[in-house]
Formats: sequence, structure tokens, C-alpha cells
Amino acid sequence: MNRFLDREFLDNSLRDYLWIIGVILLVIFLNRVISKYIAILLAKSFRKAWKTFDQKLFVELIIHPLGSFLVISISIIALYRLRFPEDLNITLYKYPLQVILISIAKAVQVIAFTWLLLRIIDFIAVVLETRANRSADPSDNQLIVFFRDFLKVVIGIIGVMLILYFAFGYHIGSLLTGLSIVGAAIALALRESLENLIASFVIFFDKPFTTGDQVKVQNITGHVEKIGLRSTRLRTSEKTFVTVPNKQMVDSILDNVSLRSQLRNELALFLHVETPPDKIRGLIEDIKEHLVSVTDIQTYNVQLLDIRIQGFLVQVEFFTPPIDNNRFVGIRQQLNFFILDKMKEMEIRVMEADKG
Repeated sequence: MNRFLDREFLDNSLRDYLWIIGVILLVIFLNRVISKYIAILLAKSFRKAWKTFDQKLFVELIIHPLGSFLVISISIIALYRLRFPEDLNITLYKYPLQVILISIAKAVQVIAFTWLLLRIIDFIAVVLETRANRSADPSDNQLIVFFRDFLKVVIGIIGVMLILYFAFGYHIGSLLTGLSIVGAAIALALRESLENLIASFVIFFDKPFTTGDQVKVQNITGHVEKIGLRSTRLRTSEKTFVTVPNKQMVDSILDNVSLRSQLRNELALFLHVETPPDKIRGLIEDIKEHLVSVTDIQTYNVQLLDIRIQGFLVQVEFFTPPIDNNRFVGIRQQLNFFILDKMKEMEIRVMEADKG
């Protein structure tokens, strides 16, 4: 039996091949058990410093990438026990096959490790998003999504650099020097996009508005549906979808309608010059009584504002809490009809427009 196992095939004994195959198969079969046990140990260590740590979610997210990383790493370590056969050490595109296989193995190992890091970032984002959902500020969720995607891009770039360095022996210093020159040229070409990106950071941290707010900027009024890295999307009252660059949202004068403490309405009545003072006084009192009867109106002001040659100017002004726009429009319409009915009842005419 020993003589049979000591037979060599492709510069290695059958004993070595069986040992390597056994180790790899054992790791594959016990992969899920081992990775789950390691994930639980990591979760317990994190839980000591993080009281709200979700162990079940953490294990579910990292068990697959952790298992893949373990299988790949142990397989590479086991295969190093074998001598590479001289008969297979051919040259492809000026590179020996042994070097090519080692480079591929290292690249796959780095990819598996990068996948593991990305899953950890997903877990942290899910936990932070759960906390943010308890807050009344919806901008926290948008900020978490932004930094989750940003960190994933950074981890992806680092992963590519590690593959170039460990797998292909590329000098990262020269690569970074080249990237800095190329990056400067790209920065000049994409100046406007970079300004919008910086403006998105200003929006996230300064919070002049958040998702769901109604804002008015550059004669555009709408509800904020999404704050992106380059632009902000608004849904107008006409149900159109308007995209505004973030730089304009920051540099322009912006009115956050949702943050108003009150909504104001003003109505100017130009009464005919022949209107008797008692009718004007009576109209003003009737309008006041109507405004008092409307529960949504907090304060009001009705007065004879000006006396002109052409007629009399009566100003009607009222304030409501920041109620729904349809309710506010309904109050205005109700007031307008009331004034029209009263003016008809009291035979009060409005001032005629100047035809000259």
C-alpha cells in the first residue's frame, strides 16, 4: 500500500495528491460550520462594545463570503505542498504557467476578502438605517445610503490595487502617481460634476432641506423626492419630475416651504369711490366674523388700508398653521365666495379698471 501511495505522478506522490484533495474536500464539507462558528465568535466580540448588535443578521451576511475566503485560502495553502510539474510549466505570453496560476489564485483570494468587507459594510449600513428609522429626520437614511455606496467604491478601488500588487506585482506607487496626473486632468474636465458632488456634502451636513420637504428654488416649487450625489429631484404640483443640480440648490436662494411656521394669505379689495363708509365698516366686520369662525385661521387682520381718488383699498390678511395645500386653498376659496356674496348683498361695487 505504501509503495502504491509513494508512486509519483507529475512530480508528486499519490500520497500528496490524496492529502491535498482530502484537506480541500474537508474544508468544503465543513465550510458552513466553520464559517458560522467564526462569525459567531466575531459577533460576540463586537457585541461587548455594541449593545444593540444584531448577531443573527451579522452571521447571515458574512457567512457566505467568509466561507468562500476560508476555502480559497486553505486550498492555496494546501496546494503549496505540491511541486509544480516540470512538464506543465509551459510559457504563455512570456509568463510561466506556474506564475499565471499563482497570480490567479491570489487575485481570487483578494476578491473573496473584498467581498467579505463589502458585506460588513452592508451590515453596518443596515444597523444604522434601523436606528435612523426611529428618528423623524429622513435625511439620516439618505446620508447612510450615500456613505454606504461611497465606502463600497473605496473598498472596490483598494481591492483592485491589491490585486495588481499581490497578484501581478505591479508597483502601486507608480500607479498612484499616474492616477494623480490623470485625476487632475479629469478634475478639470469634470469641474461642474465635482462642484455638484461637494454641494451634495453641504446638503447632507448643513441640511437646508431633507427628503419630503416642499422647497422653492429658481421659480421651481416641488417636494424633494431624492437627494443624489449630482442632483436633487423635485416633484412639482403639476406632477412633473424636475432635476436640479446640487450646486444650484446650495448657491441659489432657497425657500423651504415645509419649515414655515405659518401660511399667509392676502386679499386686496378695491371698492368703488361711491361706497358709503358704513357699508365699508359693515363689510369689514362681516369678514372678521367669518375669519373667526374658521378653525384653521390663527390670526387675521382686516382694515381700510388706503383712501384713493379712484376708490378705497381694503386689505384682508390671515395666517394658518403649515397645513396641507389643498386645505389652505379651500379656506381661500371659501373666503372669496363669502366676500362676493356679502358685496352682492350690500350692493358694494369694486373699483373699475382704468381704461385709459
